[in-house]
Amino acid sequence: MSTTDRPATQPTTDGPRGLTGSLGVGSIVFMVVAAAAPLTVIAGTVPLGIAAGNGPAFPTTFALCCVILLLFAVGFCAMSRHIPNAGAFYAYIARGLGRATGTGAAFLALVTYTAVQLAVYGYIGAVVDGLVQHYGGPALPWWLWSIVALGVVAVLGYRHIELSSRVLGTLLVAEVAIVLVLDLVVIGRGGGSAEGLSTALVQPSQVVSGSVGIAIMFAIASFIGFEATAVFRDEARDPNRTIPRATYLALVVIGVFYTLSSWSVVSAWGDTAAVEQATADPGNMIITTITNVLGPVGGDVAQVLLCTSLFAALLSFHNVLARYLFSLGGSGALPAACGRSHPRHASPHVASLTQTLTALVFVVVFAIAGMDPVTQVFAWMAGTATLGVLALMALTCAAVIVFFRRERLDTRLWQTVVAPVLGLAGLLVCLWLTVSNFPTLIGGSAGLAAGIGAILVLAFVFGLFWSRRRPATLPEPTAPAPAADAA
Repeated sequence: MSTTDRPATQPTTDGPRGLTGSLGVGSIVFMVVAAAAPLTVIAGTVPLGIAAGNGPAFPTTFALCCVILLLFAVGFCAMSRHIPNAGAFYAYIARGLGRATGTGAAFLALVTYTAVQLAVYGYIGAVVDGLVQHYGGPALPWWLWSIVALGVVAVLGYRHIELSSRVLGTLLVAEVAIVLVLDLVVIGRGGGSAEGLSTALVQPSQVVSGSVGIAIMFAIASFIGFEATAVFRDEARDPNRTIPRATYLALVVIGVFYTLSSWSVVSAWGDTAAVEQATADPGNMIITTITNVLGPVGGDVAQVLLCTSLFAALLSFHNVLARYLFSLGGSGALPAACGRSHPRHASPHVASLTQTLTALVFVVVFAIAGMDPVTQVFAWMAGTATLGVLALMALTCAAVIVFFRRERLDTRLWQTVVAPVLGLAGLLVCLWLTVSNFPTLIGGSAGLAAGIGAILVLAFVFGLFWSRRRPATLPEPTAPAPAADAA
């Protein structure tokens, strides 16, 4: 279906009930890659994966997780051609596994993406405070900086999606550029130690050494956000082409970037020294690495770009959450006001404001509770998001298999059976490893891990019961236009 084939939006007294835009593949890729926060992953996740996972072979774990997610993406993209709805997980699971299960998944997704956004709000507050003090500024509570970031995100999220796209594109290019410069210099020098470039990533004995389960858990968490391409369907230039292409491209870009850059970090130190440095000072490893390789100016620039990387992730997840709320409002699962768009900006302004207020309330609660922004807010919320996204992707794979077996709209074996089944198997293994190592991911408390798991289960169960009270409506699946085959 081309943009000219889409039905016209139906106006209401509050503006059109629909989102408009002309986002191309590049714009959507920028937004979902920004959500993954590449520099933040290299700065925060890579040292933890090296120290607690499989050591210098951790880069290979990114590649393995990317393959699993590409298998998931095959069925996800095949189904996107038949679901003319921007609800993503919610719409797909509802169409494949039933309306009640879909509504349960919708509430699980809301909790999951709210958690990951709150994790970033905690982290950005701590990072900005550290940066300000580094340059001689006052020591202020972390939550003040989080609220400042929240205000800017609120303004951008209220406006048309094209503005957010331009901001995210600029910030993403900057954060990726400095890491690629690091990669090129390290590779050009043949590594940063007498050992030369690391070969651990291609040694099977190294890949399976240490704690592979923890390594996979950290790696799979780093991809959170790529699957959000489908929520921009209504604002895409040609959704049947744009969404699949953006999904595959985002995954490949993220996977290659993580694998290459983490390998460069290991090579800059040498296998043994990299593990020692990651264990001794994981929080500052990437800044120290960039400073050693590119000089003090490079280190200072990296510190600033780490802040912008976190802001880009905030803005991207805000847009994703707003569109989930918008889709649920439009389907009747939430109040209709959430499904209304702004008459001038064609943005989900009510959903955006709702998301802003929700985030503000949680940040205030965290501040009053005196929670640490990194060891508590970030660790707990990021762990919650990892578990939730894996569950949602596994449900989506199952929905894809059931949908195509029932509807027979696509008879290609690879796209509708083989890849989804393999992807489901891989995701279930990742989910099992994450559950097994979940206390480690959130700081070591088994009781807290059980509590977080219970919250996610309750969110899903609440959705099941909510679907009886407010039954949602979904558009019927459609056969794709011939032009979409090129996707």
